[in-house]
Amino acid sequence: MIQFSDKKLQEVQQIIARYPDGKQRSAVIPVLHLAQQEFGGWLDVPVMDYVASLLQLKPIEVYEVATFYSMFNLKPVGKYMFEVCQTGPCMLRGSDDIIAYIGEKLGIKPGETTADGMFTLKTVECLGACGYAPMMQMGKYYKEHLTKEKVDQIIADCRREAGLVANN
Repeated sequence: MIQFSDKKLQEVQQIIARYPDGKQRSAVIPVLHLAQQEFGGWLDVPVMDYVASLLQLKPIEVYEVATFYSMFNLKPVGKYMFEVCQTGPCMLRGSDDIIAYIGEKLGIKPGETTADGMFTLKTVECLGACGYAPMMQMGKYYKEHLTKEKVDQIIADCRREAGLVANN
């Protein structure tokens, strides 16, 4: 059975309490963030249904939000998610080449995760850092002015952090 831990359920109640009665729909984005954290980094249908029940919404109202925003993952993702911006300014500075290069290096296409569950490649719309193009987001960090060499270093750093490469 899907259920928040007691601590997360308290957070959910605090979030809902921020809004006037009848306006619990306003809590859907922050509660989906908590659900994604709590239930493995992604939102499957039963998790979204659970969020809908907590907020007294129809499941479709939660699905609409979860499917609209790229920050929500609707299938399992890797330990490291490369969210590469693909909008105009980044494309003009070579984001298509960076996306292709990452895919080639990791053997995956956008929207896929490596077989070892380590990396997910995702294309996203503007991340608001056009002056640093091409760029990507990894969790809460931006990786900017990307080149093939920088991508190689990022992948190596992730592998080293995960203990897959011995430190020199």
